[in-house]
Amino acid sequence: MRRVVITGAGTVNPLGHGLAETMALMQAGTSAIKPLDIADQDMLSISIGAQVADWKPETHFDKGQLSLLDRHAQFALVSARQAMAQAGLMHDPQRCAVIMGTAGGGLITQDDAYRAVYAEGKTRVHPFTVPRLMPSAAASHISMEFGLKGPVFSVSSACASSNHAIGLAYQMLRSGMVDTALAGGSEAMLCFGGLKAWEGLRVMSPDACRPFSKGRNGMVQGEGAAVFVLETRDAALARGATVLAEIVGFGMTSDAGDIVMPDPDGAARAMGLALAEAGLAPEAVDHINAHGTGTAANDRSETAAIYRVFGPRAAQIPVTATKSLHGHLIGAAGAVELIGCLSALNDGLIPPTAGYLEPDPDCALDLVTEKARAGQFDTVLSNAFAFGGLNAVLALQRGSGA
Repeated sequence: MRRVVITGAGTVNPLGHGLAETMALMQAGTSAIKPLDIADQDMLSISIGAQVADWKPETHFDKGQLSLLDRHAQFALVSARQAMAQAGLMHDPQRCAVIMGTAGGGLITQDDAYRAVYAEGKTRVHPFTVPRLMPSAAASHISMEFGLKGPVFSVSSACASSNHAIGLAYQMLRSGMVDTALAGGSEAMLCFGGLKAWEGLRVMSPDACRPFSKGRNGMVQGEGAAVFVLETRDAALARGATVLAEIVGFGMTSDAGDIVMPDPDGAARAMGLALAEAGLAPEAVDHINAHGTGTAANDRSETAAIYRVFGPRAAQIPVTATKSLHGHLIGAAGAVELIGCLSALNDGLIPPTAGYLEPDPDCALDLVTEKARAGQFDTVLSNAFAFGGLNAVLALQRGSGA
């Protein structure tokens, strides 16, 4: 089984339009959660979110391209361009995969079409409505941009989508099915229909995202994308590529329980499987990038899962939840949060969790708050736990140790 490393990373998210800007603001603990600016905002009860600011698609795409691209696909393509540029990759296009995660796909396109037909009484929609809204659009456009002819598809497992996508790409590389892969996630749900649907679940906070804090009152939605170039360690070293991190394990499980309430057992088994595949004992983990949504149920359940895996040492492992900074990016969450893992592994800085008020006895973790935590972090876990009881955990190690 071949070793797999990350050699390129790109992102467009509420914190920034690139990796360096995003990482700097993560490390500074800057929150991008602000009042929303969308159509029909006055008809929503939730007024905050984390939007990608100053996004000018015409600077990245010509008119013909834009007619085919929903906002989520725009974010994905620009992120992929950045990742490929950083990796400086020479590839066999028939041996390169593209796997992207998304929960909603082209939800803004869908919302616009419904508005045109049902609210405005129009009898026609944009001729490219279907190609724009399909969940596989981002993966397809990335493959076409770079001429990649290996396996190309999208994964939709709610908030675990991008961790599943990255994990599947890792498995394909390990097994020898492909030699390189672009993997990550993209989401753009900040439209009236998307937010109104989430309001119905009554899990949205009216004021802030406060993961693991006493007094937390829900999640805050964001949007954006992150894409990574994965290749075999041997190939990366042979061409002198900079290794950002090595993916050493991947675990995925299902709770097979409730459609919305998490079960600590499923999350714990996913973390355990990631460690087992990596051949690591729980004592080797230096940091956990938590799913940490800021809802009462998720944070309590995730804490219980961490204790099941790590026992009493769970209280000493530094944990952060960057959704407090960039919002919950749903299908793109794990991908953007992986940037926080790269910060810990490469810069020795764990981004802080914003919005923390006071300790919750049900969430007795060593939560990084107020400012970034400095240190040497050789092994990290990145957690993603989704509605439907779908769990995906990545284990990563420092690139210098690859």
